[in-house]
Amino acid sequence: MANLLLALAVGSTGLYAGFLLIFQTGIMPALARLTDREFVTAMRRINECVPRAVFLTVFLGVVAFPAAAFLVPVDGRTDAQKWLVLAGLVCAVLNHAVTIAGNVPLNTALAASERDAGDDPSAARAAFEKRWNGFHRVRTALITLAFGLLTAAAVL
Repeated sequence: MANLLLALAVGSTGLYAGFLLIFQTGIMPALARLTDREFVTAMRRINECVPRAVFLTVFLGVVAFPAAAFLVPVDGRTDAQKWLVLAGLVCAVLNHAVTIAGNVPLNTALAASERDAGDDPSAARAAFEKRWNGFHRVRTALITLAFGLLTAAAVL
């Protein structure tokens, strides 16, 4: 059971790290080339589509599986493996903290600006893009580190 939980921790964290890395290296640079109206519209539509069942399952698994892998007793697991799993879990939790405290409120504000009578795409983009990208870089680094730590724990 412990090996399965660690494999699920590595798998879910790897999927999420890949998703965030693709956003960092491909999607956001492509969106940066759009006009303000195109950028704001595209981000609003992305934010409507992303939080669905498959994404939420992976998003929750990124914390749940490493936590379970850490808490389930394992005969023969080294101290190094335990610390690597714990460090991976801490990075995943910090990733979620950045997402929930940083990116999600910006996404919510961007959606709300669409409902405002004076919707100004230039102002909406200015209030969103730089801050969102900053938070995104931090959370991408954290979850990539979590993936590396959990992978190291699995191969030791």
